[in-house]
Amino acid sequence: MNYLITIIGPTAIGKTSLSIALAQHFGCEIISCDSRQFFKEMYIGTAVPSEVELASTTHHFIQNKSIFDKYSVGDFEKEALEKLDELFAKNNIQIMVGGSGLYVDAVLKGFDEFPDIEDGVRTEINRKFDTLGITFLQDQLQNLDPDYYKKLKLENPQTLQNPQRMKRFVEVCIGSGLPYSYFIGKRSIKRNFTPIIIGLETDREIMYDRINQRVELMFNAGLVEEVKQLLPHKERNALQTVGYRELFDYFEGKCTLEFAKEQIKQNTRRFAKRQMTWFKRTENAVWYDYETKTATLINDIDKLIVIYDKKKSL
Repeated sequence: MNYLITIIGPTAIGKTSLSIALAQHFGCEIISCDSRQFFKEMYIGTAVPSEVELASTTHHFIQNKSIFDKYSVGDFEKEALEKLDELFAKNNIQIMVGGSGLYVDAVLKGFDEFPDIEDGVRTEINRKFDTLGITFLQDQLQNLDPDYYKKLKLENPQTLQNPQRMKRFVEVCIGSGLPYSYFIGKRSIKRNFTPIIIGLETDREIMYDRINQRVELMFNAGLVEEVKQLLPHKERNALQTVGYRELFDYFEGKCTLEFAKEQIKQNTRRFAKRQMTWFKRTENAVWYDYETKTATLINDIDKLIVIYDKKKSL
């Protein structure tokens, strides 16, 4: 039986270091599902693992794309599953890690197929969102897919406040000419592995402090210069993310550098809160304090593997 040890949790919680420790123990490789780390032009602002970390264990799907490439969650699902098939042929235990909940779900549970969306559609939605805010996206979804809007309002109202997900819903509706809900549930999903899901968490105050420290380290490492070089391409979809948008505003004279830094900290904290809301819904996830010793986690993983193997043999 194949096992995919999957590490989830908010940004700056320590997922990378744990994934490396587990990969070294089990002699396997790492699938990264952090959608911000796919792009080679983005390094500092996406907290890509260091050269030492990348050299310590084989990683996949880190800086393997360009911001000029079209790359969807469906593309990632297909490529990640192909890579896992290749890796499982060498070792029946592999590691997946990342903070992008949608991409984690795509690998673990499967993702519905959606049509390709023209860049112009995304650019226009981003422009209107920047001007009109989340209300614009909510109104659009309510008009274009009223049934899905009602479902979210009843079952998952916090999603209506999530700009990235709302943008996706609206762009699919506009780009395809069909409701977003039309594309849901049309695939039969099978996986050749059993997921073992480890969640890392801590008190909110500690998490926020770690985020603030990480942002300071990014600035010290040259984040401002990295974003400056990307300014001509600021409309690219990959750059519509925390750490880049705020500094684009700075370079356009809309705010001071110190204000931009504080906005990055604040928006990253909000992002981490949304990550936890998403991940806490993950079925069969076992949650640990971020300071839990790796030996404890390895022992628990070994016990789960024994249990699953016994069930399969019955």
